[in-house]
Amino acid sequence: MDGSTTGRGDSGGNATADTPSQGNQGLTTPCPPNVSTATEATTKGRKRSWVWEHFTMVGGGDSKKARAACKYCGTDYAATSANGTKNLIAHIIKQCKKYPNSIDWLRSSSTPISLQKALEDVEEFEKLDSELGELTIADEENPSTSLVKQQKQQQRQEVPALTWPENSELDLNWIENLILTFDWSSKNLPPSEFQSVLPVQVFDTLILTASMILHEEPNCLKIDPDKSSTVVVVGDIHGQMHDLIFLLKQAGLPSQNRFFVFNGNYVNHGAWGLETFLLLLAWKVFMPDRVFLLRGNHESKYCTSVYGFEKEVLTKYGDKGEHVYQKCLGCFEGLPLASIVAGCVFTAHGGLFRSIPLTQSKTSKGKKKSRKLSSNSEPESLSLGSWEELSRARRFVLDPPVEGLNLIPGDVLWSDPSMTLGLSLNKERNIGLLWGPDCTEDFLKKFNLKLIIRSHEGPDVREKRTGFGGMDEGYTIDHVVESGKLITVFSAPDYPQFQATEERYKNKGAYIVLEPPNFDNPKFYSFEAVAPRPQVNPYYDHVNVIDSNKELDLASMDPIEELP
Repeated sequence: MDGSTTGRGDSGGNATADTPSQGNQGLTTPCPPNVSTATEATTKGRKRSWVWEHFTMVGGGDSKKARAACKYCGTDYAATSANGTKNLIAHIIKQCKKYPNSIDWLRSSSTPISLQKALEDVEEFEKLDSELGELTIADEENPSTSLVKQQKQQQRQEVPALTWPENSELDLNWIENLILTFDWSSKNLPPSEFQSVLPVQVFDTLILTASMILHEEPNCLKIDPDKSSTVVVVGDIHGQMHDLIFLLKQAGLPSQNRFFVFNGNYVNHGAWGLETFLLLLAWKVFMPDRVFLLRGNHESKYCTSVYGFEKEVLTKYGDKGEHVYQKCLGCFEGLPLASIVAGCVFTAHGGLFRSIPLTQSKTSKGKKKSRKLSSNSEPESLSLGSWEELSRARRFVLDPPVEGLNLIPGDVLWSDPSMTLGLSLNKERNIGLLWGPDCTEDFLKKFNLKLIIRSHEGPDVREKRTGFGGMDEGYTIDHVVESGKLITVFSAPDYPQFQATEERYKNKGAYIVLEPPNFDNPKFYSFEAVAPRPQVNPYYDHVNVIDSNKELDLASMDPIEELP
């Protein structure tokens, strides 16, 4: 076995085709069912509004088909054509037959019609109108009689709101139900109705229980699997919940003989960061000594306010959104920074960290000399830190400091490897370090390690990094030195979910399995994105936002508190 395996995921976790085609004229940046459009005021019910938006995405110029689509959606064709929107609907059948992924996507949507029929002939719109009954303005005036609304209510009855177990102990059935509920809601409910399946009271109990566990854990976890166990190491997920669910199915769920170490970056960029984070917290509560969650650079106030998570939470919980967001930030603070697996593998989100030496300060005669930390901000004074320094670092901060005395959290979360020898400041990111192969060797040898497994760099970053391999397979081996290897693993396939360019990276995600007896011979497993993804709008300006993997906007960060 060469240590590398590839899998592909569809919505059922089985083998399927490649990730969605990028030629689908807008289908790669879809709309959620509750998004306002120019025609929403004239459509009848949210479901038909959503159908309308599907149609407008694959538009052309055929007025007959436009009229048929308008009739089905309950839209005034004359009014829409006057607004210049009729061209958006034309050629829907032709377009969908041209792009197989579009057909799959439309068939899998939650609209209350047989889209498979609609794809065969545009005249089916009128037939479907007859089958469903006349969808007139009366339906809009009396929504309770609308078949669409009735079907939606029936669907909700099939997936009741989650409740916390009466004995306050999570089990596998509860977590599997959580997964099914999150998956269902992502495909059937607008984000604003998420709290109908996960009430804020259940959220509060889950995050409080998980936070209490996480805050008790040390900065650097010691994970000691026995000789009958394996350890799965997972990289960035970035709100791609469906890919996480597939990963868990493919790798095998956490169990007494299967440990999981997650290297952080659970939120931002993707549309289901909240569900992703809560699902992992549930696993942590259920199996606290088998599931380990480390902090990533995106688990911070600054990143979540810029790259979508804050808006996502506010959208999903409405007037309770700020409460939920603050609870998440508090939980982020408790996430440990690093782990050591089987005494030979160091894992962290970004990587290595500097030493913060203790220096003697002069005092007046008759008083004891005090010791204080030196920030060592000059590159020539940088050296690698120790376990003791890592254990003393103050991780309970909303944003890792970029100056002052508490720099180790920022190093662990933001640092990157380099092909240049030595240890230097990471001026590209304006936080953390760059370290060369010689530093990897020194670190491994000093602490008797064989592997460093980090994450932090997706395909968008790697294409700009001279001397490093791309992230096409979801992992790279960056340094091979006498004492071992440095590996980067990235677990979000087809990343980022929302791209400003038509051409996508189409990268695979990957995870690593460490096996007994020594746990130092990594097995790599690559997998493709679950397709099709449920259609939803981004929660951030993915076109104009600053690259999250580049320099921090220091002015927007909260003031930094110095250590006492």
